[in-house]
Amino acid sequence: MSRPVALIGAGAMGGAIGARLAQSGTTLRVYDRDPAKVAALVAHGATAAASAADAARGVEAVVVSLNSPTIVRLAVFGPQGVADGADADTLIIDMSSIDPAATRQLAEDAAARGLRWVDSPLSGGAPKAAIGQLTLMQGGSEADVADAQRILGNLASNQTRMGNVSAGQATKLINQVLCGLGFLAVAEATALAQAAGVDAGLVPAALRGGRADSAILQEYMPRFATRDYRRTGRIDNMVKDLDGAIDLARQTRVPMPLTALCAEIHRMLTSAGLGGEDQAALMEFFKGPDKEQFS
Repeated sequence: MSRPVALIGAGAMGGAIGARLAQSGTTLRVYDRDPAKVAALVAHGATAAASAADAARGVEAVVVSLNSPTIVRLAVFGPQGVADGADADTLIIDMSSIDPAATRQLAEDAAARGLRWVDSPLSGGAPKAAIGQLTLMQGGSEADVADAQRILGNLASNQTRMGNVSAGQATKLINQVLCGLGFLAVAEATALAQAAGVDAGLVPAALRGGRADSAILQEYMPRFATRDYRRTGRIDNMVKDLDGAIDLARQTRVPMPLTALCAEIHRMLTSAGLGGEDQAALMEFFKGPDKEQFS
């Protein structure tokens, strides 16, 4: 019988990860500072832990899903953190989206404590986690990534080792450049279609299979067209990720003018109070002064 797996962080993404793991037979322990988020996973069969250290005791692996490298560091190395409870050789699988340099340092510090580290950021969001179809891009040794892929097998339909530690995070930044620009392009095209009197809801079917087709077009143009702002992600998280891509571009001297513009539009919406909204709220950028205000 396999040992339990711990989950640290049960927010929108961590909660979806935890629910899928628990429902697919993983013996799961969960810790989050918000008891309500823990309770939601307990309802799916997980066991609540009193601290990150408590969650990590005796487990095969610790899955981390948090919002920043500072929070990841605190959860792993802070008081009553993962490192205080985990056995030597425990695998930490960081599914957060954080910058590559921070990931390399976290992995070095983990190795100094006898722990293994794989960065495994994701694409697909909570909807794909719920049906086990996440795309995971992973960094770490071949053996550690193989272990991570086995543990996360029920979460993902596509797992790829991209290289050593931090390669997964670098690939996630590339993913976010493509997604950020894609969301903005589809929102802009939706606004143009509607202004021209074209039923934007018909456009995805009309373009299916052509060069302009994409998962973002198929999922989001209908949502943009109907102002369906259900929350499956956050605009301010995209700001974080695009800023991370721009930082990496500065380090490598790669010009990224479109990414910079895309980041600023997301930042403008965040400054306007829409940072917690889904990408569908990009349509607010295309409202004229006579249009109904966001609610």
